[in-house]
Amino acid sequence: MEAINVMKGYDKVDHHQHRAAIHSLRTHQRLKTAVTISAIVLLTLIIGLMLAVLIRESNTEEQQRLDAAESIKTVCSVTQNPDSCFTALSSSLNISSTTTKPDPEVILKLSLQVNVNHFSNITSSIKSLYGDHLEVALRDCMDQLRDASSRLNDSMSELNATLTDRTVNDIQTWISAAMTDEETCLDGLEEMGSTVADEVKAMMKKSKELLSYSLAIIANIRTLLQKFGLHMH
Repeated sequence: MEAINVMKGYDKVDHHQHRAAIHSLRTHQRLKTAVTISAIVLLTLIIGLMLAVLIRESNTEEQQRLDAAESIKTVCSVTQNPDSCFTALSSSLNISSTTTKPDPEVILKLSLQVNVNHFSNITSSIKSLYGDHLEVALRDCMDQLRDASSRLNDSMSELNATLTDRTVNDIQTWISAAMTDEETCLDGLEEMGSTVADEVKAMMKKSKELLSYSLAIIANIRTLLQKFGLHMH
């Protein structure tokens, strides 16, 4: 009988231990589940925040592009060919590095830089086509183009300072002189019967258009500044 009672005691102990083990296992599982859910929620929040930041940055960049495009359209509206002006200048503006809406002065400087780059491309093309064996008229033409580039660089330097009536007049004079340099180049080629005059004319056609954009912008700079809520000093 005593042995039977002892066995019953062991059965009770084993039963309690079994229940305790099951309770411990369930508690562990619930804890594990809670940790897993918390981790998923946290990860979801992190992903949501990252997406929100990316969307915000994307929207900001898109707004910068729209603002820049609108500014260029406004400035190009004073030229004889607004659509071509917009295409030429908007393709040259680095939107990704533009943190503020470009104003007329920035766009004017951009148009001048586009001209300088185009002059450089023309002289490089002439050199690649004809090497060092250039006709006298063509050499004179390249000198004229270098002078034109120098005048435009002077104009850009002036824009680094405060824009005044004197500055505007100087820039208008330099751009007009650059256009004269271009015409002198072509006139010289035609007068000397150069065989490359037509080829150089073709390369300069775009340059003439670009210079006309810059000249129109500087001629209307006061009105353009007012449209942007800015004023001359």
